[in-house]
Amino acid sequence: MPLAALWSASAGKPAHAHEIRPAIVDLTIGADGGVRLDMSLILEAALAEVGGEHADTDESPNAERYDSLRLLDEAALAAEFERSEARFLEGVRVMAGDQRIPLEVESLDLDPVGDTDFARLSRIALTGRLPPGATELVYSFDPAFGPTVIRVPGEEGTNSYSAYLDNGSPSAPIPVEGAITMGAGEVFIDYIGIGFTHIVPKGLDHILFVVGLFLLSPRLKPLLVQITAFTVAHSVTLALAMLGVLTLPGSIVEPLIAASILFIAVENLGTDRLSRWRPYLVFAFGLLHGLGFAGVLNEIGLSPAHFASGLAGFNIGVEAGQLAVVAGCYALFGAWFADRTWYRTRITIPLSVAIAAIAAWWVLERTGLAG
Repeated sequence: MPLAALWSASAGKPAHAHEIRPAIVDLTIGADGGVRLDMSLILEAALAEVGGEHADTDESPNAERYDSLRLLDEAALAAEFERSEARFLEGVRVMAGDQRIPLEVESLDLDPVGDTDFARLSRIALTGRLPPGATELVYSFDPAFGPTVIRVPGEEGTNSYSAYLDNGSPSAPIPVEGAITMGAGEVFIDYIGIGFTHIVPKGLDHILFVVGLFLLSPRLKPLLVQITAFTVAHSVTLALAMLGVLTLPGSIVEPLIAASILFIAVENLGTDRLSRWRPYLVFAFGLLHGLGFAGVLNEIGLSPAHFASGLAGFNIGVEAGQLAVVAGCYALFGAWFADRTWYRTRITIPLSVAIAAIAAWWVLERTGLAG
């Protein structure tokens, strides 16, 4: 990650930037032929058409509209949605073969404005009816509204199917009768992509943590020691959290993740070598990051039938994303400047200061102390 980009990100990082989160959509098909979509999403981002190609809302050219929408109370936001309802419905597609199912808004549930440092979720219920002879449906979401997770609820509150859809990709065909069948291999591949994109490009906090580990020393041995400790730790807590053994609210996990990034960056300024105790700290921080990964995966959901393959795929995708970050750092800095006497003063220290500034702001923002 170039030095200028880090400094730019740290300078005046506004509180109104929010991570692009996927809309969560539960699709149910009634015995009477009714089709229902229960959507949970950041409605302001969809109305502003921020799009999923950005890591956060502030990167979008429509950020100003998003910021104005998030300040509206429920009545004003509902009025904005009503004005944009036709455009929104045009972007939610449910196809039965080559025939599109018309949808209408059954209900709109909006939260109060609350703390605008945090994105609010809105809930929308859309309904339609199956055309005669329909045997399967395909769902897609306009990429201008961001990514989406489509889920098909199964028995006992579980999901028989769930998929992360980016760039307007369509779902797999969903049968009108009976459960959708996905092989373990399909789920595995799908969740590798989900895990990777959670790091690159959407996981800036995890990217900066890995960059911080790299900056202490671009040499292979100290980097491998730290990355291994981090990987083992977050794999453990990710698995425990997804099994329901260990849970911690995001209001605690997210500030602590920011604090872990701050610590690593500050320590880089005070030492030029791997201390004996740093790998243990990295391991502890990895436990926190694993809980953060679990929060994302819980939003998407894992089908009980392919829990192990989905979890393994997601974890491998995360690791691939981290290795891509390390490879990028090595290509930018390590391959060219690692042996230079000025590496620490011109690369490690300036970048660590930039990371520390970003992380310090995140700590304040995520604890509600920023404004």
